[in-house]
Amino acid sequence: MNALDAKVFVNLFLAAFEQCFGYPFSRPLTETESKQLSNQIWDRTGLTIGAKSIKNYSIYVAYTGNERVENPSIATLDTFARYVMNAPNTTEPERKEKESHYPYWYDYKDRFLRESKKNEAPIAGNRYGAIMKWIGPLIGLALGGLLAIYVVQTRKNKPSLFIDEFRSVSADSLASRGWFVKDKDEKYWNMKGEEPGFLTLFTLKGDNWPDSANPSIIPNLLTRKLEPGCFTAEMQMAGFIPGRNWQQTGMLLMEDSNFSGKALRLSIAYNDYFGGYNQKPEVLIQSITSLGKTDRKPEEIAHKVLFNLGEEKENEMVKNNLAYSGLRIEKNGKMIRLLYTAGPMENAAFKEVISKEFDFEPRYIALFAIRGFVNDSIVIPAKIKSFNLSYFECKP
Repeated sequence: MNALDAKVFVNLFLAAFEQCFGYPFSRPLTETESKQLSNQIWDRTGLTIGAKSIKNYSIYVAYTGNERVENPSIATLDTFARYVMNAPNTTEPERKEKESHYPYWYDYKDRFLRESKKNEAPIAGNRYGAIMKWIGPLIGLALGGLLAIYVVQTRKNKPSLFIDEFRSVSADSLASRGWFVKDKDEKYWNMKGEEPGFLTLFTLKGDNWPDSANPSIIPNLLTRKLEPGCFTAEMQMAGFIPGRNWQQTGMLLMEDSNFSGKALRLSIAYNDYFGGYNQKPEVLIQSITSLGKTDRKPEEIAHKVLFNLGEEKENEMVKNNLAYSGLRIEKNGKMIRLLYTAGPMENAAFKEVISKEFDFEPRYIALFAIRGFVNDSIVIPAKIKSFNLSYFECKP
């Protein structure tokens, strides 16, 4: 898109968002919101804009001016315009036959430009032409300076966003995006790209706190630095179904990268240990905090059972409901909010597990898959679909 079309597209996307949700756009869309807008466009126009594309457009609109580039096709622009302008329902073959010149996009663009010109300040008449000849450039310079200050300040205050969809998991590509791996297990690390579009980790023997026989170690711990302040971190997985103790995958916040400081771990895990009681094995959301290397008794702050495993029919239902899953950590000052999502479709809503104060300032975040230090478990893959990290201004 050229600069003019990009300006019109941003305005068009904002109008489409407000028409769908009833309030102004302020941040990138979640997967659920993207799916909602995609479905409503389909219902109203008979034409399709994919939820993933909508999510990417929302990121572009939210952070206009950064290096991210989006280039929607004329057909997509026309579909957005048809939705905003309440055009008659159609189909793609009908549009190609009767409206292949994409009239709604060009009509919306023309209206936008005409409206923009109306709102421009009128030019002074000839009587003041000579004065404006000199004053105009000075005003332009002053406005330009103010605009520069505004842009710099806005960029300082605007939340920064990192998204990784793991389209490439080569060592160089991961490093260029700020990742580094600790305690590399060459055999399994070399299998991280076995399925395109995913980062695949494996539930190897390890844990982030020691026991009497084993030191703290998590093989293939994919780690990145955190900026100080408040943030939201989210990971999405596909088809991770733990079936032995303590198979799990999730995110780890750390004060340092050597497990000597405070840490918080959030994961989807398996448990069949009930202290001698006879209960069905469970798949759960677990969160554990640790005060550091000298703390031999970490605290389990969340233990939410998602599903119980049992008969074949039950297990098949669990498999279906764990086709897609996700974890989210929101840190605002000392308050930590933990959430999860799980379901047969990608757009299941997040649900809160717990909100709790934990006084620490993590400097690293890591993605992991482990099975603890048990010997009778097996290695299974954990396919990580995406990871998002966004910073925001801390709220009281």
